Amino acid sequence: MPTPPSVRSVKIGSDERGGWTHERPPREGDAPPRPVDVSARCRVLAPSDRLRYSPGSLLLLVCADAAESARFAERVVEERGAVLSLAKVRALLAGRVAAEELDARARELLDATVLKRLGENHTVVIVLDSLDAGERERYVRLAHGLRRPRHLILLETPREQVPELQRATLNELRRALDGGECGLEGFQTALRLGGGATGELKRIVFQPPPRED
Repeated sequence: MPTPPSVRSVKIGSDERGGWTHERPPREGDAPPRPVDVSARCRVLAPSDRLRYSPGSLLLLVCADAAESARFAERVVEERGAVLSLAKVRALLAGRVAAEELDARARELLDATVLKRLGENHTVVIVLDSLDAGERERYVRLAHGLRRPRHLILLETPREQVPELQRATLNELRRALDGGECGLEGFQTALRLGGGATGELKRIVFQPPPRED
C-alpha cells in the first residue's frame, strides 16, 4: 500500500493574520457608509405669474446660461438678500485673495453662507453656474441635513445659446423634470420655465400659505 504524502503545516506570522486579499471578501465593517437617501416625492409645478415657497426653503435656479438665471433672479426674487451665487462671491473676494485661491475660497465661503442661512431658517436661492447634477446634490444634501424644503427651477434658453457639450445633460434634466423624477435628487417641487412663461412670472416670494378664515 503506498504511503500517503505527508501534510506540511504552514505557520502564519502574527503580522500576516487578518490581512485582506482578493481571495477573501471584505468584512461588513470594511465597507464605506452609504450616502444618506435624500429622495423625496416631487411635484411638477405649472408656470404662473407668482410663485410662493415656504420661508427657509432652498431654491436652485439652473440654466445653460448662468448670466440669464442671474438676471431672472434679480427680476423676480422678492427677498434680494437670499440670492447667492459663486459669481457674486468671487466678485466679493477678488483682490482680497490670491488668484489661484479664488475659486476654492469662493466655494468655501458660499457653502458656509448657505449652511448658516439654512441653519437659521433663512431662505436661500442659489444661481448655479453649471448643469452638473453634482452641483445640485451638494446643496440638496446641506438642506436635507437641516430638514429644509428643496425646490428646483429650470430656465430654458434658445438652443443656439446652449453649448454643444451641455445639450445632452440639459435634455436629461428636462426629461427627469417633466417625468417627476427630480424627487430622486431630493427636490420636492420642480418647474421648467421657457418662452413666454418666463416673462409672465413676475414674483417669487417665500411666505407661509394664506390662513383660511
